[in-house]
Amino acid sequence: MATGQLFSRTTQALFYNYKQLPIQRMLDFDFLCGRETPSVAGIINPGAEGFQKLFFGQEEIAIPVHSTIEAACAAHPTADVFINFASYRSAAASSMSALKQPTIRVVAIIAEGVPESDTKQLIAYARSNNKVVIGPATVGGIQAGAFKIGDTAGTIDNIVHCKLYRPGSVGFVSKSGGMSNEMYNTIARVTDGIYEGIAIGGDVFPGSTLSDHILRFNNIPQVKMMVVLGELGGRDEYSLVEALKQGKVNKPVVAWVSGTCARLFKSEVQFGHAGAKSGGEMESAQAKNQALREAGAVVPTSYEALEATIKETFEQLVEEGKITPVKEVKPPQIPEDLNSAIKSGKVRAPTHIISTISDDRGEEPCYAGVPMSSIVEQGLGVGDVISLLWFKRSLPRYCTKFIEICIMLCADHGPCVSGAHNTIVTARAGKDLVSSLVSGLLTIGPRFGGAIDDAARYFKDAYDRGLTPYEFVESMKKKGIRVPGIGHRIKRGDNRDKRVELLQLFARTNVPSVKYMEYAVQVETYTLSKANNLVLNVDGAIGSLFLDLLAGSGMFTKQEIDEIVEIGYLNGLFVLARSIGLIGHTFDQKRLKQPLYRHPWEDVLYTK
Repeated sequence: MATGQLFSRTTQALFYNYKQLPIQRMLDFDFLCGRETPSVAGIINPGAEGFQKLFFGQEEIAIPVHSTIEAACAAHPTADVFINFASYRSAAASSMSALKQPTIRVVAIIAEGVPESDTKQLIAYARSNNKVVIGPATVGGIQAGAFKIGDTAGTIDNIVHCKLYRPGSVGFVSKSGGMSNEMYNTIARVTDGIYEGIAIGGDVFPGSTLSDHILRFNNIPQVKMMVVLGELGGRDEYSLVEALKQGKVNKPVVAWVSGTCARLFKSEVQFGHAGAKSGGEMESAQAKNQALREAGAVVPTSYEALEATIKETFEQLVEEGKITPVKEVKPPQIPEDLNSAIKSGKVRAPTHIISTISDDRGEEPCYAGVPMSSIVEQGLGVGDVISLLWFKRSLPRYCTKFIEICIMLCADHGPCVSGAHNTIVTARAGKDLVSSLVSGLLTIGPRFGGAIDDAARYFKDAYDRGLTPYEFVESMKKKGIRVPGIGHRIKRGDNRDKRVELLQLFARTNVPSVKYMEYAVQVETYTLSKANNLVLNVDGAIGSLFLDLLAGSGMFTKQEIDEIVEIGYLNGLFVLARSIGLIGHTFDQKRLKQPLYRHPWEDVLYTK
């Protein structure tokens, strides 16, 4: 066990099992104390590596993350404190691993419920190797103005209130972490504050004892008096009694053992900590208080009188000239986190993204205000989800059914079209699914599958202006523009595209008005008189019919319809549909274990 000071203003720690809040509190305490370097040198997260962003005052810093204790100790040889936030299931193993590292002097184990047999092994190893274990079941410890472990002393406001940002003259040790916070406040009210405070933990077998730390405090010149807060159960306090009797402590010790109320109960009472259970008269609070008093400690008559007793002892030391009260200093202001400042109404911050189609902040995601559970319970389909996420409203069933038909009809068009070909070549090159899919999607454009928006745009403009099919086609010809949605490499007037026929049949049966579709059919009649391959293709059919859906539903203004066409909604439908087929082609090539594709020489015209 160490015989003097554990921490200093340059102490650095390794933090095991990343927890954002306690680490940030440590860094805020560092800034409050005016430390030049952060007290957390590295983070250990088993299986993870990289960095974690945190704040050191106003500066954002990156703290290294290591996957193993050994790697962290090697990377940060000056970090000699190991703060273990592992669960009780793994705390013992990771703590033992840390103790075995030559660079680690102090291990703080936060978890409670660590098996007692494991704790005993940790204690034995630490004592035989002159190392210190604080805990298990501890909040940690603090050296005022220098270093603190995890959540010790609570919030920054409490730390400032307890004057822990600068050293005082009192050494404090207790079993309870919660009561240590209370005592920091009490001591700050009636003395010049804490120099060092330790909560040894409430388990039956603490890694270090009350007397261990009192003996340390006795060797620290800056500590002029000590305060001990024990509790009923166990016999730890009696080691302090023996130290006092043997004259090993030559500074005033104010002590109180909590739990005097236990005698009011007829049966044995288990208090909050595992070790807070009286197993006999010697383990009672009354017996311990009496023994401490007889050994020379200053013991008040009750807990309520403890504050006055501490004050009286401190003032006596001041009168004797043994303590020169510490001068007050004003700590720097810790910058407030943006989130807390916004919640408290102190600042206004602009958002960076606007979303109107979905919201995941509640108990379940909502699509355009419709809860996910409602979508499932109503038996809605993919078309309904698209109507909510794309059009921000629930479209009539014939509209969503049309969307679903379009997706089914456009999902794939064989392996020879450019999109599928690119995907197949990429998949056979050993690329992953996303890369293969994207390579096919990138071919979609004016020449492949990207004419739906243009078809809708031109058909709508011509119909709305009252152009006859002849006037429309000839005006496009004069501009040198092919009519989008008209023409096919394979299909002819006597061999129509089955997909187009299915869409037209559905529309005439279900859609209230098909004026744009009928106009497209009239345009087709005129173009077929010029060439047998100038048929209405699937792009033209979808484009014209979508106009009928939007206009006929009565749910969109003219401006909204123009915007939908302009933004590219209709091409989005083709992209969504064709993704299904491209994914299928990727899986097909992977399943067949096809080798790298090389285009045959005989299919290439080599020329100068």
